[in-house]
Amino acid sequence: MSPKPLAGRRIAILATDGFEQVELTEPKRKLEEAGALTEVIAPGSGRKIKGWDEDDWGDHVKVDVALGDAKVDGYDALVLPGGVMSPDKLRLEPAAIALVKAFVDAGKLVAAICHGPWTLIDAGVVRNRQMTSWPSLRKDLENAGAHWQDSEVVRDGQLITSRKPADLPAFADTIIGALGATA
Repeated sequence: MSPKPLAGRRIAILATDGFEQVELTEPKRKLEEAGALTEVIAPGSGRKIKGWDEDDWGDHVKVDVALGDAKVDGYDALVLPGGVMSPDKLRLEPAAIALVKAFVDAGKLVAAICHGPWTLIDAGVVRNRQMTSWPSLRKDLENAGAHWQDSEVVRDGQLITSRKPADLPAFADTIIGALGATA
């Protein structure tokens, strides 16, 4: 494997205020180290979103593309960080749900961690899929037709899911491996 297996790849990261800090920053860092260009997409016209760092507000992250301007065909994959607030807000944004569904419909890789799968549920794309998440989402996923398992990372075709910050190394490596294999 080359030192930059994702050279030329573009990856969207969809989040808003209240994303779990490390669940955005760590995959972003690892994907960029692997050669990918990442762009943070967020609703509204703000140029920064604020993270949640375990038990208090964290750092701001620059927004590269407003949600209304995001186009699926410009990206190879979508990453959905967790935290409770960001996914809960995004699932109420019709444009966010439409973007997530469009990535899945286009056959592109979608990776969600922690509470990130909430948006996958609202996009109607989890039925009969093997998935994991933060444990409190288990019933939500099962009620939407997913088959939940308690694993650090689960890949079912184009969907990659993980449970929590401790799973980030496996989560990022799985994304890099999946995208590198399709280069």
